[in-house]
Amino acid sequence: MRVGILGSGLMGAKLGTIFARAGHEVVFSYARSEKKLEKLALDAKGKARAGTPREAAQDADTVLLAVHWLRFDDVLKQAGDLSGKVVVTCSMPMNEDNTELVVAHTSSGAEELAKRIPKARVVAAFGTVPSEVFFDVYEARRKARRPSLLYCGDDRRGKEVAAGLIRDVGFDPVDAGPLRIARYTEPFTMLIAQLAYESEGGPELAYRFEASREGPQPDEVKTCRSSPNGIAFT
Repeated sequence: MRVGILGSGLMGAKLGTIFARAGHEVVFSYARSEKKLEKLALDAKGKARAGTPREAAQDADTVLLAVHWLRFDDVLKQAGDLSGKVVVTCSMPMNEDNTELVVAHTSSGAEELAKRIPKARVVAAFGTVPSEVFFDVYEARRKARRPSLLYCGDDRRGKEVAAGLIRDVGFDPVDAGPLRIARYTEPFTMLIAQLAYESEGGPELAYRFEASREGPQPDEVKTCRSSPNGIAFT
């Protein structure tokens, strides 16, 4: 599959690298320098290259949107027409200093994005875990117990594509429902960020949902952290 990366910061760079190593054709775009994009493509190996946002988007089957909320308009303008494309967003609707959500409760960043590109197949995914855990999860992808990863969207085909990419990275995809559920997953991301960056355990944090075996009780949620010995669930 051809995947265009719109936003090659921490999230876009790491996910794009993993997508390339998983066998997808990847175009990295929208970084502070062309040299960074070229280095990302070189380090990713596989079928990866650097390009402009328009080059990343025009031939892509799927686009990963991984930019700050305040850069949405700029990157979408540079990318051009996204009609019919699957757009997976891991972006959060944060204020300029990244201290709070600017959209919440009655809408979400993912829903607002869908309004801006109404003919695209928007899916919210990957934002609910820190970027620091991606490579460790990918390396442990063949293990029986994988961390979970929530995703939501309104388009069936878009969700199928997103679920496949989630599996490629090494997570078990958990379909949370329609795109409006991003109103809940985005605040959940803030909780994960609090645990990852403000607790003693460090940012290598993921989570896993497990059904209770003792009858009709709520599902159990386990957190997991990566370590030199792999992914450990607690």
